Amino acid sequence: MPSDTKARIQAVARELFVEQGVQNTSLRQISERLGITKPALYYHFSSRDDLVRSIVAPMIEDMERFVRDRAPGLAPRELLDAYFAMVWRHRDVIVMMVRELATLGQLDLGTRMFEWRRELIVMLMGADLTQAQHIRATVALGGLSDCVVEYAHLPLDEVKPAAVEAAAAVLGL
Repeated sequence: MPSDTKARIQAVARELFVEQGVQNTSLRQISERLGITKPALYYHFSSRDDLVRSIVAPMIEDMERFVRDRAPGLAPRELLDAYFAMVWRHRDVIVMMVRELATLGQLDLGTRMFEWRRELIVMLMGADLTQAQHIRATVALGGLSDCVVEYAHLPLDEVKPAAVEAAAAVLGL
């Protein structure tokens, strides 16, 4: 569990990274907004990359846990619903990463995200898919993720039903 100061640093950094991008946000800006010294910030995080990793890590852990420990017997539509809810919880981090695609490369997230998507497709549709089924599943999951970014400013209860319904329709569920 992060200390209160560490959690405050992460919260302010996340906010600035979403607003300005990772590369356009300095540790000085973060420390000034918090009213702490830069050395105090360095006490908790050795670099901006270290700070970025600490912000992205909970999303990675949740996604890996979701893919690994999904509820057995979950119907495909319930899986879509649970997946959307999980990515929605991390929408600020996803917006931050999409805004600054270099972050994906630095943390090797692009490769991991495609691996997660392939695993989710197998969970939803099974392993023996036609190319057309695989493409539809890719569009459905990608569309859910895009809705998290595009409509991050709206309430969950306005976005989730329409997004999950659309993904289910693409999949023929």
